[in-house]
Amino acid sequence: MSVLDDVDPAAMADGYVLVCDAARLVPDRGVAALIDGVAVAVFKLSDGSLYAIDNVDPISGASVLSRGIIGEVDGMATVASPMYKQRFDLRSGRCLDRDDATVDTHAVLIINGCVAVKLVRASTP
Repeated sequence: MSVLDDVDPAAMADGYVLVCDAARLVPDRGVAALIDGVAVAVFKLSDGSLYAIDNVDPISGASVLSRGIIGEVDGMATVASPMYKQRFDLRSGRCLDRDDATVDTHAVLIINGCVAVKLVRASTP
């Protein structure tokens, strides 16, 4: 029996989808998940904060952001794409190196020891 088996189904009623056991997240590393056909990158930073963004790098088109390098620019947590090294703000999804690139950010939280993500697309108000 895993931690995922202990999650109360009522806690998932708000559209969150379980990704993995929270203990499996390594600080300052990403994990990839496929949620309703959307490739998502989930990050746990060394301070314990969680972020979820689209995993597809909008510049290269490759699903690689979960393998990116975590950093900080002017107090903003960022991930640098392993392809062309553009940096994305983990909170807003904005590319810090190009004005024409962004990634969607998604809601992420821990529910009974499990990482759960709720897709929030840019077109969603």
